[in-house]
Amino acid sequence: MNDDSGQKFVPAVQNAVSIVRLLASQGRPMGATQIARETGLNVSSAFNILRTLTHEGLLSFDPEGKTYRVGMGLMEFATPLLGANPSDVIRPMLTAIAQEHLVMIALWQITENQRIVLTDRFTAPRILHAVLARDSRLPVFAGAVGRCYAATMGFDKAVTKKGFDTVIWQDAPSFESYWADVLAARETGTASDRGQLFRGLDIVATLARDADGVPRLGMSSITIAGQQTEENLGRVASALRGAAQQIERCIFCRPAPG
Repeated sequence: MNDDSGQKFVPAVQNAVSIVRLLASQGRPMGATQIARETGLNVSSAFNILRTLTHEGLLSFDPEGKTYRVGMGLMEFATPLLGANPSDVIRPMLTAIAQEHLVMIALWQITENQRIVLTDRFTAPRILHAVLARDSRLPVFAGAVGRCYAATMGFDKAVTKKGFDTVIWQDAPSFESYWADVLAARETGTASDRGQLFRGLDIVATLARDADGVPRLGMSSITIAGQQTEENLGRVASALRGAAQQIERCIFCRPAPG
């Protein structure tokens, strides 16, 4: 999640990771030619990487079908994470976003009774930020996370209006502007709240869904109004969206988009 500008990476390693990600996301055996085509590699390079990964046990090769699939060797790397508290796994990623963008990140659990509960927060050192108590509870339609929730659930305008009315806003937006934000969030996966839920706070947010598409976690950047430019807030929203998609894949086993 760090800024990659100016850093030098090893292409062979990046290509190997691309191949493993492709096979993991497809969940089925694939031939070398198809793998090369879908990862943008030439066949010779793809074959050499496939042979190396197979030798290391990270992939398995079917000589009859001449296809590859993920191998048991990958479990060696995943073992330390199995059974771990999801918050412990998520914490380094969200802390990195907070420190890179100089913001406070709030992690919300979305409950079955349509509430969001603050379970953790991550801040950059030596910045002025709002303080929200852990276990703070809000209606699930509140703020930027609420806009994302309504968008993800696919609620129509009437259901969304009913949820909107459950929120106590400090500077309430019109429902029409809230609804427009919901429609935009269906396209982008992110939303913002500028001093409406809480006066003086700029919030951008996204959420992570489980394998069935049910929203489970909300992530919001909460900053003092004026601390961040529109461009910076857009970058924070993009970083949070990337984190949410990784959480969906790695924590909730949600398949990556085709």
